[in-house]
Amino acid sequence: MKSEAQDKTELNPKRFWGMNLGSLKFLTSLRSENRQFGVIGLGRFGRAVCKTLNKLGYEVLGADLDEKLVAQVLTEKMASNAIQLDSTEVTALKQAGIFELETVIVAIGNYLEESIVTTLNVKEGGVKYVVAKASSEVHGKLLKRVGADHVVYPEYQAGCDLAYTLTKPAILDRFDLDPNHSIVEVLIPEEFDGKSIAELELRNHYGLNVLAIGSEENVVINPNPEHCLHKGLVMVVIGSNKDIQRLPL
Repeated sequence: MKSEAQDKTELNPKRFWGMNLGSLKFLTSLRSENRQFGVIGLGRFGRAVCKTLNKLGYEVLGADLDEKLVAQVLTEKMASNAIQLDSTEVTALKQAGIFELETVIVAIGNYLEESIVTTLNVKEGGVKYVVAKASSEVHGKLLKRVGADHVVYPEYQAGCDLAYTLTKPAILDRFDLDPNHSIVEVLIPEEFDGKSIAELELRNHYGLNVLAIGSEENVVINPNPEHCLHKGLVMVVIGSNKDIQRLPL
């Protein structure tokens, strides 16, 4: 096991990761062995996916019916390439090489028919893994019916994040592992100031495990039980949502 000194690394003042945990949740649903992705629908969500995947070093092909959105992606170099096409037309998708990609994200959330037809076309075209954006629970169920392997609800997730921000401002970020368990990044409360992890007995009293503790200068991964917590620093914990809510935040 690494020592505390070995585990220290540079820390962004507010984040332990280069992307926020919400982004991590979506991106970890994409299979890591893929190097080429297709993104159909270049609205705000689609452009964000293109830009993030491109920054991570993946080849990304963007597509949209709107010529202006395609031009924007190309101009701002958000993707390896971007083309204008009607994704409800099987021939257009085939000619663009969409069916040759292993993973395609259908980011058309506000046009129900186009979203469903596109998802069906892509899946029937032989794409192994299809991620589709849904604007409602019913929309999501329909996408699943026509073959979507994974459905995301970005507006719903944004609403949940806002609610936590308003009611629990000490929670800086969260990553939902499932409906009942999460990883959260929180400001260390005053009640924990100057006390060690062992002294607080976070696992026994709260059912939580501390994954990291950080300051503006560094972060300690897997801190030992004798590590002291200080108000104003940040800690990352994992546990049930019910237990996380019991923290004195």
